[in-house]
Amino acid sequence: MLRIYCIGLAIAVAAIAPASAADPAKKTLGTIQRVDPAFDKLVPKDAVIEMLEENKFMWSEGPVWIKEDKALLFSDIPRNMIWRWKEGEGLKEYLKPSGYTGKDDFTGKEPGCNGLAINKEGLLVLCQHGDRKISTTDLKKPGKFTPLAEKYMGKRLNSPNDLVYKSNGDLYFTDPPYGLPKLMDDPNKELKFQGVYRLSPKGELTLLTEEMTRPNGIAFSPDEKTLYVANSDPEKAYWKKFPVNADGTIGKGEVFFDTTESVKKKVPGLPDGMKVDKDGNVWATGPGGVWVFNKEGKHLGTLATGVPTANCGWGDDGTVLYITADKNLVRVKTTTKGLGW
Repeated sequence: MLRIYCIGLAIAVAAIAPASAADPAKKTLGTIQRVDPAFDKLVPKDAVIEMLEENKFMWSEGPVWIKEDKALLFSDIPRNMIWRWKEGEGLKEYLKPSGYTGKDDFTGKEPGCNGLAINKEGLLVLCQHGDRKISTTDLKKPGKFTPLAEKYMGKRLNSPNDLVYKSNGDLYFTDPPYGLPKLMDDPNKELKFQGVYRLSPKGELTLLTEEMTRPNGIAFSPDEKTLYVANSDPEKAYWKKFPVNADGTIGKGEVFFDTTESVKKKVPGLPDGMKVDKDGNVWATGPGGVWVFNKEGKHLGTLATGVPTANCGWGDDGTVLYITADKNLVRVKTTTKGLGW
């Protein structure tokens, strides 16, 4: 069986097409590529990457499903806003501004919020690029922000990017420089490193590691003994896994999977946001789309969107993977369930 580890040519020509003869009105994006037979147990053979919203966004990110509302929220970072999408209702503006609330014009490209989550109190938690904070806001009356984390050792964070909660309430997040107008060379950058952090429910902020050059997406294994972190550096385009210690800190990281060669071959995108399913399979956005790995790091298949793909999140009954793919919102119906459903 041909093992498709490099997906360059196939996804480069991926085009929007009818989903099936049964429903020609539906559009799709790209293709689904099967590398290992185990992938068939996760994604049905007749599955497609269904287009929900096409060319509507400047850069879509951070999808999170609101179970009570049966709706999806996601970021549009350059527009400094959050969108809401719901079956039967479509797309609506949910919140603006979302990540930068300053009075002066923002001179960079990414002022808005990035990763989103819901905490135990039912509040929306945002990684705010422009304001350089992790904050919360009320889901029903969004717009008033309460900071959770904004400084480490007295110095402002770079621009919090993505986040994940541990079952005990600890919040883990990444802090690359993408929200700073001049990125690594920004004169207002106060930290010399790009950190991965843990924020306790009491507000104690701990630096877990500064070894990654561009820490980005972040997720836990089902038993919370492994922390996965994406590195969105073109020269080191990989995912790492870290053992989680009993006290919540992490041990020495090792490469989980490396896609640097795909990046060098100009496959669009970098390791970015990710989610895990109930069985520990990792669904990680990367070069060309969403790469799917088992817990041992074996590449099972790719949801090859063919465009730079930022993030993904489980929705509906937990079997549907929503994907923020550049200027588009798409979804894939699976036969697994997301962690937490």
